[in-house]
Amino acid sequence: MSENHTMRDETRSGGPQPADAATVVALRGEIDLLTAPDLAARLDTLTAREHPDLVLDLRPVEFIDCTGLGVLCRTRNRTRARRGRLRLVADSAEFLRLLRTTGLGGAFEVQPGLPAPAVEALVTGGTPREGAVG
Repeated sequence: MSENHTMRDETRSGGPQPADAATVVALRGEIDLLTAPDLAARLDTLTAREHPDLVLDLRPVEFIDCTGLGVLCRTRNRTRARRGRLRLVADSAEFLRLLRTTGLGGAFEVQPGLPAPAVEALVTGGTPREGAVG
């Protein structure tokens, strides 16, 4: 693990959207013991309403430790409790292997790219809101 403990998220839900539109959060950097608390707080906010539809784009994430996996599990549990949906976008064989070896292989809906409606929202939406975490 590098000494650079930074994590950045870019939340994109530009402009007015239908109630069923997904919120896309692109995470970058490292998700570890130092960055997990801020990320958890941000994801708690995004999963506070009923029926949240959240897409976490993990493709640019360089490192995730067990604390980061815990944040993903917490977000999954909060989303399910509010009858919502959580999708992870990941194409890293290393990350997918990590999920399998920790027994979390079937716990998440994982896809290799952004879902079509989310891509449409990114393309047609307004200016994305950005927030640095970490």
